[in-house]
Amino acid sequence: MDDVKLPPTEDTRTARVTGEEALAMHAEGRPGKLEIRLTKPLITARDLSLAYSPGVAEPCLHIHRDPKLAYDYTAKGNFVAVISNGTAVLGLGNLGALASKPVMEGKVALFKRFADVDGIDLCVDTEDVDAFVNSVRYLSPSFGGINLEDIKAPECFVIEQRLRELMDIPVFHDDQHGTAIVAAAGLINAIHLTGRDIRTTRLVINGAGAASIACAELVKAMGMRTENVILCDTKGVIYRGRTEGMNQWKSAHATTTDARTLTQALDGADVFFGLSVKGALTPEMLRAMAPKPILFAMANPDPEITPDEARAARPDCIIATGRSDYPNQVNNVLGFPFIFRGALDVRASTINDAMKIAAAEALAMLAREDVPEEVAGAGAGKSLRFGPEYIIPNAFDPRLISRVSPAVAKTAMDSGVARKPIIDLQRYSRDLANRLDATVGALEAISESVRQNPKRVVFAEGEEEKVIRAAIAFRNAGYGTPILVGREDRIHAVAAALGIPLPDGIEIHNARLSDSNRRYAEHLYAKRQREGFLLRDCQRLVNQDRNVFGACMVATGDADAIVTGSTRSYSVALEGINMAIDPIPGRVVFGVSIIVSRRAGTVLVADTAIHERPDAETLAGIARGSAAAARRLGLEPRVAFLSFSTFGDPRGTIPGSIRDAVKLLTERGADFEFDGEMSADVALDPGLRASLYPFCRLTGPANVLIMPGLHAAHILTRSVPRLTSSTVIGPLLTGLSHSAQIVPMQAGVNQMLDVACLAAHAATLK
Repeated sequence: MDDVKLPPTEDTRTARVTGEEALAMHAEGRPGKLEIRLTKPLITARDLSLAYSPGVAEPCLHIHRDPKLAYDYTAKGNFVAVISNGTAVLGLGNLGALASKPVMEGKVALFKRFADVDGIDLCVDTEDVDAFVNSVRYLSPSFGGINLEDIKAPECFVIEQRLRELMDIPVFHDDQHGTAIVAAAGLINAIHLTGRDIRTTRLVINGAGAASIACAELVKAMGMRTENVILCDTKGVIYRGRTEGMNQWKSAHATTTDARTLTQALDGADVFFGLSVKGALTPEMLRAMAPKPILFAMANPDPEITPDEARAARPDCIIATGRSDYPNQVNNVLGFPFIFRGALDVRASTINDAMKIAAAEALAMLAREDVPEEVAGAGAGKSLRFGPEYIIPNAFDPRLISRVSPAVAKTAMDSGVARKPIIDLQRYSRDLANRLDATVGALEAISESVRQNPKRVVFAEGEEEKVIRAAIAFRNAGYGTPILVGREDRIHAVAAALGIPLPDGIEIHNARLSDSNRRYAEHLYAKRQREGFLLRDCQRLVNQDRNVFGACMVATGDADAIVTGSTRSYSVALEGINMAIDPIPGRVVFGVSIIVSRRAGTVLVADTAIHERPDAETLAGIARGSAAAARRLGLEPRVAFLSFSTFGDPRGTIPGSIRDAVKLLTERGADFEFDGEMSADVALDPGLRASLYPFCRLTGPANVLIMPGLHAAHILTRSVPRLTSSTVIGPLLTGLSHSAQIVPMQAGVNQMLDVACLAAHAATLK
């Protein structure tokens, strides 16, 4: 089920966002979540002539002669329309077409994020089935597929069926089939773990809406016998001969049974699918089910029964929900992006039952494989290993695209609906794996890991407006306990002026009045007494410098991490942190920045914070630390030492220290690819290296750039986001014995929140 985000509850670990935060995110900068980006340069008059008149006439004429060429000369083959009339928006009901637009934009964003499928949202302002169908049926020339969304039942069944008959491209109502496919994947594995046979398994489905009907149809297509599937609605069991509250879609799943209530239907049943309301499944009902019952309580935001309640009643059960804060989340994002990816790539004319089953089976098999380290980290101590609490893959698993999409593509070819067969499926799978940037998923996995293992994080400049906002967002995201350092009356006054009273779960510590001041001063004095500091000097620093106070909190174990920097320069903030927190013995302390680029993927740059002109030993240490950081992001490091010189041409004094650093790593046996010195274009272009420097050790584009000095690193990371569409995260401090991060003074609330999350995650690794 789509993971509906609601305002925070009392359980801060499972909270997500407030209404105010969601509104601010959608309104900030360019309103909404989408924009159009060009894929070809349009700079010169020649560019315009090629892209538009007169050059554009040539592809038009070719497509007129052969319509299939539209896939070669236009974006059609990677373009999906996400269409709704807003009659069933999330769990909010009939909000209308216009109010559905934020959800449709979000769906387009998920297509892009998870499968690199381009899309556009179309909100059709009619509830009339004929008018809706007529407005969509003529869109085939523009799109490779149609994703219907948030359309109420039973109209959604009619609309999808008619459009599938009228259009020669895939039409897929995700609210029906997406949920069914992901639930079916979990069911395959649950049946396997409990030793059942799908042909004899008894299933009860509570709810008779779009998703419920789709679930019933799919499990029957997979081999479950019709007589073993009982569908229930608010009036009870849907049985043969019932007339009240019936329609043709319910009637198609009516069964011959003496059961008339959900309680009666569940007596001895093997599986429960809930797509209904909170509390629909009681412990008493559950206790009447067969041994090792399988439960899919998919109502959102609150399931029919919680996992805790279910296990208390039946410790032998396997349970999945629609919630991200419980194991086994049934989340549509596991399905629709990758199903469309595979269908588009073979130019399928439809998405049939065989393709849906193939997607479910691929998801099920993926859950049985070993989980990558960057995904396993999201479990935060919970084993993400195939078993009762891991029957559905994690949404952050980067292998989804290379497992599900090829399975869908192959089945489309086998079932005769593919118009462009893929000859080499193994190569196709490899290409898909490289299509997405693993770092994005790794960062999301880090966020989930922190939610599962929340931390106490000090926000040192606690009286600042954006710091207060970031602390509230940190708490609401379920990352842990934010600690604001400042005067309590001032913090409350700022929060009140913002119209956002501080929620429970936020601590305030006044450095001047804290009961811990003496302990912190003594800790600081013990570290600095041989460096000219008197005890009263340390007392003054603790009382007056919030960075020192916050760093002492972390160093003495009263907090897990500290975030600062919004009111002071990086060097000043670092000086305060260094007073109380030492480097890890034998490690180099440095700053690493993460550049996330659509064109080049993710590239780490170091050192971007501390060492003005590092020597060879320091460069080698920075390279080791950067390689480790890359691996934490799911990247296999390829480290390039950058310079104006490439392998000795031209010569200079700076390249000498770089060559010495490479020599040190070679002698000490680094476990990652590295080489240098080289210019940036050589580092990032394997073709250029192959032609001019075939001896270079790097086997692909460098993803870790070790800069020759702070000046070069600073210039690069400050100019890139302003000259390109790339995003820069950092610099992130690494090498300290306790977790501390410094944000740029111009950092906004979201950037501060991201850095605080990374600081909390780093604390789990200490």
